[in-house]
Amino acid sequence: MALQQTRLIFKHIDEPGYTNDIDCYMQHGGYEQLKRAVTMKPEDICADVLTSGVRGRGGAGFPAGMKWKFLDRKSGKPIYLVCNADESEPGTFKDRQIIHKDPHQLIEGMICSAFAIQAKLAFIYIRGEFFEGYRILERAIEEAREKNFLGDNILGSGYSCDIIVHRGAGAYICGEETGLIESLEGFRANPRIKPPYFPAALGAYQCPTIVNNVETLCNVKHVIDMGGEAFSKIGTPGNTGTRIWCVSGHVQKPGYYEFACSELTLGQLIYDVCGGLKPGRQLKAVIPGGSSSKILRADERFTGKLKDGSEFDWGIEDIPMDFDSLMAVGSMSGSGGVIVMDDTTDMVEALANINYFYAHESCGQCTPCREGVPWMRKVTQRMVDGEAREEDAELLKSIADQIAGRTICAFGEAASWPVQSFIAKFKDEFVEKAREQAARRKEGKEAALETTLI
Repeated sequence: MALQQTRLIFKHIDEPGYTNDIDCYMQHGGYEQLKRAVTMKPEDICADVLTSGVRGRGGAGFPAGMKWKFLDRKSGKPIYLVCNADESEPGTFKDRQIIHKDPHQLIEGMICSAFAIQAKLAFIYIRGEFFEGYRILERAIEEAREKNFLGDNILGSGYSCDIIVHRGAGAYICGEETGLIESLEGFRANPRIKPPYFPAALGAYQCPTIVNNVETLCNVKHVIDMGGEAFSKIGTPGNTGTRIWCVSGHVQKPGYYEFACSELTLGQLIYDVCGGLKPGRQLKAVIPGGSSSKILRADERFTGKLKDGSEFDWGIEDIPMDFDSLMAVGSMSGSGGVIVMDDTTDMVEALANINYFYAHESCGQCTPCREGVPWMRKVTQRMVDGEAREEDAELLKSIADQIAGRTICAFGEAASWPVQSFIAKFKDEFVEKAREQAARRKEGKEAALETTLI
């Protein structure tokens, strides 16, 4: 029997009769938290977000309240808030559901956040391919303006703020916050060097800027609603609130599911929530946090210590679905994109598919990425095309090792980690494929020679 979800962000999404217009949203308590927020002290909201322990839901999992605390409030420059809606991590499809089905939740969360950091202008940077999402957001923002939830003197509070929706051109690198800011300013999306360009000090237009993910900003209104202390009780210490998991791949019921952090294990997610694998199939591997996170083998045993010092001894199905547990087993929760692979999966082809994506998406600013990622794509494509060599597995690992940690932004790791983990976990498949292809090539040459001699 499927586990009961703990829906916070998705509380009303998919409810019969629930629509994405402002009237329906307000009938379900929408904008009540904004009305409360503008009567509070901005610093009290910031303190509540810090107390809540809510971590970024876009990939890195950095505490949102801590990021806000780093904001340079003494510079005298304008402060900006940017919502990262450039959801482009393969396997991830949660933020677009919020935008399509409950856009006012995002807008309310953004206005509350902007008030807390005293930003007078906020941006939603949305992926270029999300045409309908852009249209929905524009309509929702206009509805919010008409109700005086946006614009001048919001709800008579003396605070003014507006939101601009900015469409990107569909580049994965714009999910990186400084690359996003460069694109927002009208430049090529080349990530900036940190330091000195930490957005909290030198962000959009060289002004203090906070960049948060869609799901993260939605959480802010719920922190205001229940208070930071109460919010921190959801989940476990260090892994608070709920998490939306996007499950795809070889399961009976792929989709998006919201649970309190640590509330369920990976095995429960696959078998109890998603109905298990297709008939007659066996679990082979799982990518737990979008394609850039390291793959986990189904037959592995994971042992070690968590941050709190407690020891663990888990099989893949025992891993709690939270930030720290997935990190402890050598992967990450990332953007929440869980990709399930059964025993029909060809790991060489799966990696070739991932490599093709990252080679296409590299901005080309750093030499290791610009040269190394396409090289990895060529190697795996050669293996798929029947020209594999036995030494290709070691070659792939060598290339990946020379990319990771040597680039301006984390794209180097995003492209390298899949290669490193696939080779570490499934090297035997890569070597076996190379041997089989070498044998077939030899047979083909011998047959061709025999035909020639006849």
